[in-house]
Amino acid sequence: MPDQPFAYSLTHVESGWSWCVYDEDGETVATGAGFSQSDAQAAVEDSIRQAMAGVRV
Repeated sequence: MPDQPFAYSLTHVESGWSWCVYDEDGETVATGAGFSQSDAQAAVEDSIRQAMAGVRV
């Protein structure tokens, strides 16, 4: 993914993986969970794409 003003965290939890996307001010943009790390990573990338689309409008 190209550079963008977002950061994210992936955390392994008992039920799978939780994730959170933050903007450049540290505000939470999106959160969620997935059963696998790859599912959570894909959701993070989708959330960042959606947030970037919102920024461009």
